[in-house]
Amino acid sequence: MNKLRTLSTAVAALAVTAGLAGCGSDDSTTAGNADQVSGTVTVFAAASLTETFKQLGTEFEAAHPGVKVVYSFGASSALAEQIKQGAPADVFASAAPANMQQVVDAGEVQGSPATFASNRLEIAVPKGNPGKITGLADFGKTEPKLALCAEQVPCGAAAKKVFEIAGITPQPDTREQDVKAVLTKVTLGEVDAALVYRTDVQAAGGKVEGIDFPESGKAVNAYPIAPLAEAPNAKAAAAFVDFIKSDQAKQVFAGAGFDTP
Repeated sequence: MNKLRTLSTAVAALAVTAGLAGCGSDDSTTAGNADQVSGTVTVFAAASLTETFKQLGTEFEAAHPGVKVVYSFGASSALAEQIKQGAPADVFASAAPANMQQVVDAGEVQGSPATFASNRLEIAVPKGNPGKITGLADFGKTEPKLALCAEQVPCGAAAKKVFEIAGITPQPDTREQDVKAVLTKVTLGEVDAALVYRTDVQAAGGKVEGIDFPESGKAVNAYPIAPLAEAPNAKAAAAFVDFIKSDQAKQVFAGAGFDTP
């Protein structure tokens, strides 16, 4: 009888121990959930990233139900200046290393920026090519109506480089502050041709037609991304940057016409 009582006591002790271990496991799970990102993550991103980042933001939110991604798209040069002036943002994605470097030099970046994609220029013409544009040489003529990005923004700097390589002095009728504004001129038929990124031509679908030119391969823009030092939501910022560098994101960028590392 004593042996049975002793065995019963031992079994009960084991049950209590197992129960405590189970409680410890639940606490661990709860702690892990508490570490998940939440809140709003504000992303300043180059205008040429509009479509891809919106798609990726939706996927990021699906993977992190407690997070809302908010964007400010525009010229990388303008976004960099806003960050240096103290605009509240968590992440900066630039269409050129030079604009990212301005933010780095101002001490506004956490860690080192990482290149996640690259892009190159393409000639965009309205559907049907009413201006009969054949190549880059047409940008040196006064007859067609032409649009370019302002030289201080990445698409404008890339355009300047290709014109120098080709030995062409461009004759633009308008210079716009970001690549989406340039593309709009084409889709509305206000110009006969413009230089935009090939990803913008693809994103426009059948509204415009694209014409490749060989010099574009000599003025490729690298796109760096980084969390910001004064990010209001540092944890979500780090998670978003990691997501943009992931294989899942690379597939989205490739599908949109970007090159990826």
